[in-house]
Amino acid sequence: MVSRKDSNVARLKRHKRARAKISGTPSKPRLAVFRSLANIYCQVIDDVNGVTLASASTLDKGFDGYGGNKEAAKKVGEAVAKAAIAKGITEVVFDRGGFTYHGRVQALAEGAREGGLKF
Repeated sequence: MVSRKDSNVARLKRHKRARAKISGTPSKPRLAVFRSLANIYCQVIDDVNGVTLASASTLDKGFDGYGGNKEAAKKVGEAVAKAAIAKGITEVVFDRGGFTYHGRVQALAEGAREGGLKF
């Protein structure tokens, strides 16, 4: 019997490698992304103080429609940018969470950039 590698374990290893180099500060927090099959979530995190400054996801009350496609990811990116700018945050460090920068993760990043965040 052929055993299949657990893709989430591999993703967590990639995420751990990236997190060794990426850290959010109060002046330039980290924009962390998590992608599941049906939804996408993102948070703006200050790692020095250990607080989430802003967040958005497809499960928020103002969001309509299916959350597992690129259009939804772009809307979430724009929503987190709006929430971050309301708190005075304009620059972030992008943390793709071990996911490839492609598809929904890329759409979320583009939406955040269009919303006014710089990274």
